[in-house]
Amino acid sequence: MRLDLDLLQGMLGFIRANDTGSVLRQFGIDPSVAAHCRFDHGAVLVFPSTVAELCAELREHGLAPGEAVPSVVVRDRLCRRYGYTDIEVAILRAPVTAAGDSPCEIEIFALPSAPREIELAERAEQHETHVALQVVTPDPIVLSGLTTALDRAGLTPDGGGYNAHVDSTVLYFRKAAQRLELISQGYHAEALTTHLRQQPAYRLLSMMTGAWETQAIAVAAELRIADYLAQGMSTQDIAVGTGTCHDSLLRLMRYLASLGVLRGPEFELTELGELLRTDARYSLHALALLYGGSFYQSFGELSHAVRTGRESFAHVFGKHHFDYFAERPELGFNKAMASSASIFGQVAEVFDFSSAKVVVDVAGGNGELLNHILDVRPHVHGVLFERPDVIGSLRRRERCELVAGDFTTGVPQGGDVYLLSRVLHDWDDQQCRQILRQLAGSMPEDAELLIIERLLPEDSSPSLAFAWDVHMLCNVGGRERTMEHYREMLAEAGFTLAASHELPLDFALLQARIAAPHHQ
Repeated sequence: MRLDLDLLQGMLGFIRANDTGSVLRQFGIDPSVAAHCRFDHGAVLVFPSTVAELCAELREHGLAPGEAVPSVVVRDRLCRRYGYTDIEVAILRAPVTAAGDSPCEIEIFALPSAPREIELAERAEQHETHVALQVVTPDPIVLSGLTTALDRAGLTPDGGGYNAHVDSTVLYFRKAAQRLELISQGYHAEALTTHLRQQPAYRLLSMMTGAWETQAIAVAAELRIADYLAQGMSTQDIAVGTGTCHDSLLRLMRYLASLGVLRGPEFELTELGELLRTDARYSLHALALLYGGSFYQSFGELSHAVRTGRESFAHVFGKHHFDYFAERPELGFNKAMASSASIFGQVAEVFDFSSAKVVVDVAGGNGELLNHILDVRPHVHGVLFERPDVIGSLRRRERCELVAGDFTTGVPQGGDVYLLSRVLHDWDDQQCRQILRQLAGSMPEDAELLIIERLLPEDSSPSLAFAWDVHMLCNVGGRERTMEHYREMLAEAGFTLAASHELPLDFALLQARIAAPHHQ
């Protein structure tokens, strides 16, 4: 017991020297959460011969332990960690006065006659040593707020569970070698499930199966399941209409429901599923097919792109993706590229086109963005500048001139506003500078350039741009960039970055102007 007594004395010293505020400070947690929790106890795991011996030892040292109750959460953690199924762990609690005369306890997990490997490992690693905060009024909103505060402080989920013997839900968190327990009276199933799904192993496994999600959504798009469900068809009728095995179809649809694409058990479309309808206003149907098709195949060779710095798409298909899709219009690449149409409505809102007479959309695909601007700005004349294979497949519309060409060698002159929507991220820096210099040499000095791209955050803030940056590496050979990166490239080409505006789907609109005479 000598080692255990040293451990107990150390925890007793910690409890007596701290209160709720100081515990929060040690973990870097926002002190405002002190209104919703209090320092409840410090805990250690010890290895007595018997629980009775431990109780006698505690009383000799001035502690008054209560009745031992079975542990559930720590017992299960130890069993999983060491591969046992039959160990018994008891919990004893004894009152201790914390700093400021606030009531607190020491919690002791006792594993009598422990297997030697567990005792040696746990004495060395102290996996179960922790301090605990009791949630004062546990409810879903308070628990969500507390776990968010802990996440912002850099604590990561480290297991948890419900102990029916004491009717409490516990959530464990870790920050380096420190462990914190959040205790809530009662059974909080939703909070516990959410917490356990945030554990590193669960999260990594979910990420590793992301390819399954891609294919499930792509197959749903291929079979047009969303269209059938929108018509009110039963799963039996959908199976007949799609020529699929009904049982297999049900299994796919259950998986889609778990992803939030469908709503079970009767299978209805959710807001996500509605986007897979071919007749949806902002349909992502074509994009789902593309991401589950050619891009999916090339992403399987991401290692090639990382090792060589060259896109794996050309490695897989033998040519750059622009040439590949130009030869295969049936794959719907241009239609898929227009799928992010939810950003288009915002462009005319964040930029004032009222003084523009001619808007030139450079490499504008099927003209979806330009068409929207023409719809909301009836005084504007549009010029859609694209590759000949794209222009040849488009219908002409009023107030829009279709011009075929290559923007790396020149662009139409005389525009008031030039658009580069999701173009620069397709190219490396040298090619981008060439494109921008072509624009600077063709644009009137009072014209404006609008660039629409996803911006990489300067820090690690969440953004779709990180994923798309790897996508560009793998499938296109380009890259996403930070605001400063674009600012530098624009300056080198003779532009100044005048303003930026946020758009949906983590896009941004960068507004640039000619900075100096550009005839060099």
